[in-house]
Amino acid sequence: MKRNKRGTDEFSIAFLDVICCGFGAIILLLMITKTVGPIVLEESTQNLDGQIKNLQQTLFEVRGESIIFNRDLTAKHEQIDHEKKRVAILRTRLATIQAQYAQMSKAASFSHKEKGKLAIALQELTVEMERLLGENYTSKNDFIGGIPVDSEYLIFIIDTSGSMFNYGWDRMLEEIVATLNIYPKVKGIQVMNDMGNYMFTNYRRQWIPDTKARRDAIIKRLRTWNPFSNSSPVEGIQKAIRTFFSQDKKISIYVMGDEFSGSSISNVLSTIERINKVNEHDQRLVRIHAVGFPVQFIRPKNLQRTGIRFATLMRELTFRNGGTFVGLNHYQPQN
Repeated sequence: MKRNKRGTDEFSIAFLDVICCGFGAIILLLMITKTVGPIVLEESTQNLDGQIKNLQQTLFEVRGESIIFNRDLTAKHEQIDHEKKRVAILRTRLATIQAQYAQMSKAASFSHKEKGKLAIALQELTVEMERLLGENYTSKNDFIGGIPVDSEYLIFIIDTSGSMFNYGWDRMLEEIVATLNIYPKVKGIQVMNDMGNYMFTNYRRQWIPDTKARRDAIIKRLRTWNPFSNSSPVEGIQKAIRTFFSQDKKISIYVMGDEFSGSSISNVLSTIERINKVNEHDQRLVRIHAVGFPVQFIRPKNLQRTGIRFATLMRELTFRNGGTFVGLNHYQPQN
């Protein structure tokens, strides 16, 4: 009987040891976890969220500044192109006046009054060139990239299609005014759309007299003038040359458009070369200039083909016919 009691006491003591160790382990775990409270994890999460928000705000600010910088850069490029165009025009005018001055100086009948007028004009142009090109400017008699302004008659061929009228029309009006300002006085003006339709039918096949009132009337009429167009300037150019070219007239055509929907660029070039005959100095009787409006390039790339073809055609056409092609950076008005 005593042996059985001793076995029961030993089992009870061992059981108590196990229970005590288990409680001791639980207490130890509680002491360890108490030193790292959940508040630390919560604060860490809040700090990360705050950093992400700050980084997102910085990203938005950088994107906004990038948009502003790109817009300013586009405006600067546009201004540079405008100044380059003005420089080219002034160079041509300066060279023309210098040639007249040199030629008339040799004539016995050349009066001091006329000579004085040319000298004043020459001085004014030189000062303007120095302002644009800097004090180190030196006069050069070259027309590389220049726009000759020796024409006495002007013909405007204007694309009146929906894309131009709805998006590029105000800018087109600015370019017409700027071009007219380049020529303070000419002997005649004509305005046709790209289909060859006259803006003023009472001046069909004849020149519009160049007066301030007529120029104002042209600009006023242009604001709402919207005849049908097939988005190709070819018909208008051909009709203008066939109707108005003359051996004794200096004529310039200015094409204003944004696309060419015709089938063949090479056919257009060969046709214009055939009808725009050369004079005794092997120069084309009619100069052809062009201004390209990037309206088509606001469309998806797969729909920009007619705009690219217009630029391709005008570059080659103006080069072959003594003119200059100016591609604008933006179709929106500058003023």
